[in-house]
Amino acid sequence: MVRLLTSLILIFWMLPETTLAQIDNNGKTVVVIDPGHGGNDAGATGINECQEKDLVLKIAKQITSIAESLFENKYDIYLTRYTDTLVSLQHRAELAKTVKVDMFVSLHCNHSNNINAKGIEVFVPLKGEHLRKSILLAHQLQVGIKQHIGYKSRGVKFANFQVLRETVDFCPTVLLELGFLSNQDEALHLTEEENVLAIALSILSGLSTKM
Repeated sequence: MVRLLTSLILIFWMLPETTLAQIDNNGKTVVVIDPGHGGNDAGATGINECQEKDLVLKIAKQITSIAESLFENKYDIYLTRYTDTLVSLQHRAELAKTVKVDMFVSLHCNHSNNINAKGIEVFVPLKGEHLRKSILLAHQLQVGIKQHIGYKSRGVKFANFQVLRETVDFCPTVLLELGFLSNQDEALHLTEEENVLAIALSILSGLSTKM
């Protein structure tokens, strides 16, 4: 795991500037990370009793922490929620508009009645001004997580999720399903601190990769 984290950090220092986003007046890329669910909406519950709302918030905070400590001059990152509170889907999209976001990434975990189902999925909207760039961003994220973390990729898919359709007309937007909490191996993986760090680094790598 130490070798993995070291490799991911080295990747960042060699990455060119992203071509998927505009740069703000401070020379930074503005990203909104949306930890799904929250409050009385726990989302999926894992086979080990972990809750989706807690896992995605932890990953989102780790993304912010890494960006601030290692890449303070590259990103302005905002979260749609910083605590265990429920924020409406409309307000999540409105935040993105308010901060004039360059990329919107909604974080979730999957669940299935099939305990053998596993892997990551990345969803993009059905249509919109930034659909093409959304597809490129989704591709980057699923490739990066597959390569750096070893997760099976279930591909890039289209969906009519509210947060996607309400943000696609002003930025590339994706919804990322970070593994199945109904799968014993992936549920355990998502609850280990070093894996949370590795996933956060992989997501940042996906945001930075030049296509």
